Amino acid sequence: VLAMRERYGCWIALGLHPIYLDRHLDDHLGLLDAALAAHAPAAVGEIGLDFYLPELDPARQEALLAEQLKLARKHGLPAVLHVRRSVDRVLKHLREQKVECGIAHAFNGSEQQAQAFIRQGFKLGFGGAMTYSGSRRIRALAASLPLSSLVLETDAPDIRPEYARDMPNEPFQLARFVELLAELRGMEVAPLRRALRDNTLAALALS
Repeated sequence: VLAMRERYGCWIALGLHPIYLDRHLDDHLGLLDAALAAHAPAAVGEIGLDFYLPELDPARQEALLAEQLKLARKHGLPAVLHVRRSVDRVLKHLREQKVECGIAHAFNGSEQQAQAFIRQGFKLGFGGAMTYSGSRRIRALAASLPLSSLVLETDAPDIRPEYARDMPNEPFQLARFVELLAELRGMEVAPLRRALRDNTLAALALS
């Protein structure tokens, strides 16, 4: 990640992802704490809970999330969240740790849960899943939620769009995603693009 920032000049996030739970050792939280201080990332992430994969121990995931949210608060950083079949539990930890800035990546919850994230100060990420014609709930939320609460993302190389299922997702797909979102919201592309950029900067406390 640090090499990527050096090469491309991009903003980065550092965190312990729940999917790799079996690789995270007790001293990794201390290493993360030191890395956040030394490297000044834009966010702590991607962190969160994944209750879809049965092999990932829920209690250990929650303990890891709570500690990383404490680090986000300690370093004054937003959190980029992995939230998979775990929206209410993630929201509980955000409230308990008083973390009030960041992005709920690949949002796939209900409107009520979306509003709860918004009240907590978080933006909601939409991307490849929105391109599927069968994703009616996600499309409805993308069309109706306050524009100020949305950001676009790819999750490259994952969450491949419907029109390119046989190839890895890449950041250039954002150009297609913004066109689709403009269509769903009945907006022109240019002002939507500007608004989404502003939202992203605000979500990462960069503006």
